[in-house]
Amino acid sequence: MIEELQALAALPDPLGTVSNALELSEGLELYRVSCPIGVIGVIFESRPDALIQISALCLKSGNAVLLKGGREALRTNELLTSMILRASRKCGLPDGWCSLLHTREDVQEMLKLHELIDLIIPRGSNAFVRYIMQNSQIPVLGHADGLCHVYVDEPCDLETAVRVMVDSKTQNLSVCNAAETLLVHAGVAEKFLPLVGRALQEKGVELRGDEKTQSFLDCKAAEQTDWETEYLDAILSIRVVNSLEEAIAHINRYGSHHTDAIVSTDKEHVERFMTEVDSADVFANCSTRFADGYLFGLGAEVGISTGKLHARGPMGMEGLCTYKYRLYGNGQILRELNEGKIHLTHRPISKELPR
Repeated sequence: MIEELQALAALPDPLGTVSNALELSEGLELYRVSCPIGVIGVIFESRPDALIQISALCLKSGNAVLLKGGREALRTNELLTSMILRASRKCGLPDGWCSLLHTREDVQEMLKLHELIDLIIPRGSNAFVRYIMQNSQIPVLGHADGLCHVYVDEPCDLETAVRVMVDSKTQNLSVCNAAETLLVHAGVAEKFLPLVGRALQEKGVELRGDEKTQSFLDCKAAEQTDWETEYLDAILSIRVVNSLEEAIAHINRYGSHHTDAIVSTDKEHVERFMTEVDSADVFANCSTRFADGYLFGLGAEVGISTGKLHARGPMGMEGLCTYKYRLYGNGQILRELNEGKIHLTHRPISKELPR
């Protein structure tokens, strides 16, 4: 955690950054400049380290934040919040920039404050995120389930496939970027499944496979609900597919658009997987566990957004910023443009703001 905070502190200030600069007409200059979203409410699970990451990201991005963690960690969150406020007070920040909510009733009240709060970020199940969306007029950026897949293609390096699958599943069972389903091409299933099955069972993973999988591996029968379940436990569902197309279709139907990986030595297959799988993170020949804001160089993360608007994937400081347009002139009026006295140039200019 200390390393993450140090990495975050070392990142450039995300505010006041000019992403586009254009001369509209002579002496009329337009700049698109990053700025804070405003007041953000974040509802997260019983992980005190999440409170530290979220508050640090909001501070660096210039946002005020309302925090609501799981009730199991309430006392720890109270202590952490008091420490954060004590330290920020010494730097001249107002106490109100960071507040801790204590009860579900507090959350219900927060959801009503659409005129004061600019964004809600709920971390949890799809059902929980939908509930927040349906019960508030405040914009919601959902961080939902992590139903992640690894697809082992034909052709592939079997040793690499075993290493990637075992790490994706067992490196940390209870996180959203752990793999929950393994898809295996029928062309490599006979050789690969006994290898990966043995490696996973040695780690204590319960395997649940479709009918084809059971012909190569001693495991429980998978049911329909297994393809739809984020276990967060030592359980893995396995399905044998006949093609890359079938694997992509399965992922897009049952996945949560979080993180999905392919293990393949066919570059065209990799590119097609990367393009057609509709997920925030798509990986090739590496573990799904790399889906992490700190590892992505973001310093830390509020969560991993599985939506497509505003921010997607691991959400760091940039995801907590928006932008505004600044237009600098010296007396120009639209009538002069309409009368042909001034003309549009639309010329790119330096991204350095006028002093």
